[in-house]
Order: sequence, then C-alpha cells, then structure tokens
Amino acid sequence: MQEYLGLLIAVARRRLKQAVLSRVDRRRLSVQQFWMLIALAEQSGISQARIAERLHADAPTVSRTLSALLERRLVRADLDPSDRRRTCIWLTPAGQRLAAELAATAAEVRAAVIEGMSSKEIAAVREGLLRVIANLERFEAHAPPRRRLAP
Repeated sequence: MQEYLGLLIAVARRRLKQAVLSRVDRRRLSVQQFWMLIALAEQSGISQARIAERLHADAPTVSRTLSALLERRLVRADLDPSDRRRTCIWLTPAGQRLAAELAATAAEVRAAVIEGMSSKEIAAVREGLLRVIANLERFEAHAPPRRRLAP
C-alpha cells in the first residue's frame, strides 16, 4: 500500500524545516525569517505582497515575520515613492551581512532537496506540487465558512 501523498508532503515539509532549523538555530531565526532574508537578498526592495508570492505565504505570516526582522533591525520598510500605498522591504547592512552568511546554507538545503534527481524529475515534482497547491486553494475556496466557538 502506498503512502498518502498529503502525508509524504507533510513529512517532506517537516524534514525541510528541521534541516533549516538545525543550521540556523544558533542565529535565533525561524524558518520563515531565514527564507525571507534569502528572498530579500535575491531581490531586495520588493513589496510585502511580492514577498508573500515568492514565499507562498499568507499576509499574516509575512507581516509577523517582517515585524520580527524589523525589530532585530535586519530589514527596513520604506514607502514606495511611485505608489505610497505600497511598502518596500530592504535589507539593512546587518541584514545584508547575515543574508550573505546564510546564502551558503540556503544553497546547501536547496541542493539537498533535489540531490540525485534528474532535471525531468525536478520538473515533474515541481509541476505536481504546483498542481496540489492549486487543487487545495480551489478546495478551500469552496469550503463552508468556519464556525466560531462562543467565548
């Protein structure tokens, strides 16, 4: 009997999280903070919405993660001069130094994920996971409203 695909995805996610945490724990970073610093090192000055897209994260998660990084002075938030409704996020000098130190870890983790896989296998897994994500987004869009429990 084959394992349920959702379970395998959950196990892979947990293993990936453990791999990152074991390498960045001494820096007091969460997994979300780690990947956000890497994303900003790869494309600094992007909006919170663009960060959410890049990380496939929801707005509250991005907001909490950014707050923690702002508090540590690893990022700064500036109003976009071309659209003052939008905030752009930049690495501070301290954030740039930390992200540069973490870049090798990100590369190492990314390489470990696809180790031994052919380019066709990588493409197939990526396509399959994107389909799973789209399926679940569609499924959730049609979910009945959640009932709130009375206090």
